[in-house]
This record gives sequence, structure tokens and C-alpha cells, in this order.
Amino acid sequence: MPRKVTKKLQRQLQPDRRYQSVLVQRLINKSMLDGKKLAAERAVYTALETAAKKLDSEDPLAVFEKALKNVSPNFEVKSRRVGGANYQIPFPVQGHRQLHYAFSWLVQSARARSGMPYSQRLALEIVDAYNESGAAFKKKEDTHKMAEANRAFAHFARG
Repeated sequence: MPRKVTKKLQRQLQPDRRYQSVLVQRLINKSMLDGKKLAAERAVYTALETAAKKLDSEDPLAVFEKALKNVSPNFEVKSRRVGGANYQIPFPVQGHRQLHYAFSWLVQSARARSGMPYSQRLALEIVDAYNESGAAFKKKEDTHKMAEANRAFAHFARG
């Protein structure tokens, strides 16, 4: 059983219908519950349009891409056992994992909000990510702080 997701093992996604973007399609897939892709698609498209309106932008795709870029982590910590002790070792995050974390954090923080439909919660989370605030951005900041705090153990990464 392969432990790493190599290029060969990654699926090629078809772009979404409206924006012809693979990133939007991945957000739709992450947002989907119980296999209801049409409902997820509707919610994501509504969220993207709402977010673009709130930020006075014509291009919802550009807003979404900037929000994703702001939420994507550059470093993560992995636990490694060295000499009988466990250390949290900072590692740079690879491209596909950056996107995985960004999508997961966006969807999780949107679902954690309450009192409104999912499309509005996702729109607010995208706006917050665009403005470098909100729960998803805080998660990225916490990850970076953890990596920074454990930088002393970075030499264990090589070896």
C-alpha cells in the first residue's frame, strides 16, 4: 500500500461547468455531503458570487484564488521519534497538500459557523480568507506558529 500520493496516483479532475476551473471543482467536491453534488455545486457558485459582490469585484474566480492563496500553509509539523523522544519537526508543505489543507480548513470553518445557509457561511469564510482573517486563516497562522516554535528541531528533518 503506497504511503505517499505520487503523481501517478493522483486523479485528474475535470474543470467545473461555470468557471472551467479545477480549483472550484475541488471545492465543490470537498463541500459535497451525502453524494449530493448538484446541491454542493449550487451552494459553491452562490457563495463565490456573494463573496465577489461583498468585495466589489467582477471576477469571483480571482477572489477565490486569492483567498485560497492566503489560507494555504507553507509549513507543517510532523511528529518524529528520535532517541526515545517524540519531536514536532517543521517541514515545508508540498503543492497538492497545501491545497488539501486550504480546502479542508475553508470547508470546516464554514461548516462551524451557524445561523445561516451553507452558501452564506462559505461566502463569509472566503471573504475573511481574502482579507486575511477568519477561522481558516487563523488555522494557517497557528500551523506556522507551531512550525516556528519547533524550528530548533528542524535538523532532525534531514536524516
